[in-house]
Amino acid sequence: MSKSKVYYTNFHTTFTENLPQKLARLIKSAGMLDQIDFQNKYAAIKIHFGELGNLSFLRPNYAKVVADLVKSGGGKPFLTDCNTLYVGSRKNALDHLDTAYENGFSPFSTGCHVIIGDGLKGTDEILIPIDGEYIKEAKIGRAVMDADIFISLTHFKGHESTGFGGTLKNIGMGCGSRAGKMEMHNAGKPHVVAETCISCGACAKNCAHSAISFQEKKARIDHNRCVGCGRCIGVCPVDAIDTDLDESNDILNCKIAEYTKAVVKDRPCFHISLVVDVSPYCDCHSENDIPIVPNVGMFASFDPVALDVACADAVNSQPAVAGSLLEKHGHKHKDHFTDTHPDTNWKTCVAHGVKIGLGSDEYELITI
Repeated sequence: MSKSKVYYTNFHTTFTENLPQKLARLIKSAGMLDQIDFQNKYAAIKIHFGELGNLSFLRPNYAKVVADLVKSGGGKPFLTDCNTLYVGSRKNALDHLDTAYENGFSPFSTGCHVIIGDGLKGTDEILIPIDGEYIKEAKIGRAVMDADIFISLTHFKGHESTGFGGTLKNIGMGCGSRAGKMEMHNAGKPHVVAETCISCGACAKNCAHSAISFQEKKARIDHNRCVGCGRCIGVCPVDAIDTDLDESNDILNCKIAEYTKAVVKDRPCFHISLVVDVSPYCDCHSENDIPIVPNVGMFASFDPVALDVACADAVNSQPAVAGSLLEKHGHKHKDHFTDTHPDTNWKTCVAHGVKIGLGSDEYELITI
């Protein structure tokens, strides 16, 4: 099997080329416009809009570069992400849109609209047959799958559960509906935090399987009836329904790879990853720590697995930033992500991605 091509450029600029222009040149050099027919086609650009309070997410200027290139090819781009499983500023589509706009992702700054992929309450999904080792039907946000073309634009950073949050994480976890995210994160089903429940009945009203009853004015979920759709989480006005997040990190990574395959199969796809502001934790946090390594550069490829490996290798070749969490933890593993989060192993996601035919872990790095 031949090595996948991964294109790279650093963050140095000249008086005649700024960073948006350099990103555009990278994408063109990697062949996105040459190899994908965008004419009159909808193109989903999957990006993380950043949790309110977090400042390490990608600037919207980068999204505009991608959207403008899609439009130059005759396509119809839109930015998208799916609602979160946890409580935060992106739990439903209205809050999610407010967050995107507050963080700068408006049609006026990016040149395209924002569509929340799994609808108002995280339940607008399409079941994609995958027949994987862990997932049989992936639950993907409808708007993501309605697009003719899929493009991922990823902020490459650390992650406390998966080692790092790269392209596979951006696609697999990011495109899962609320039920999909539950399936990846949990071996079990949601439960009620009794002391928070106000007995309003919204959860029971929205349960299609009559799994919720009330005892002593507190909701109770019958796990024999519950199918794990997550509707109750989305409608609870006081966030009294929670999940266990009890799946092992290795299995979580494998499920992410299988969800990624469900998203990208059978349609043109292209992937971009920016190794900048490499915070130790996910952009889903409402805060961000200082980067663990210096800024590296911008990467692009048609192979999402090779892209993640190339970015990981690039980060691991960097020195630790003074005062960062990485410097504090030390470098005994010779892997910055394992050193930062010792209970994770990012290679399980890559290995499973290779196993299921998602991509290759061998790459040729082409510097432009």
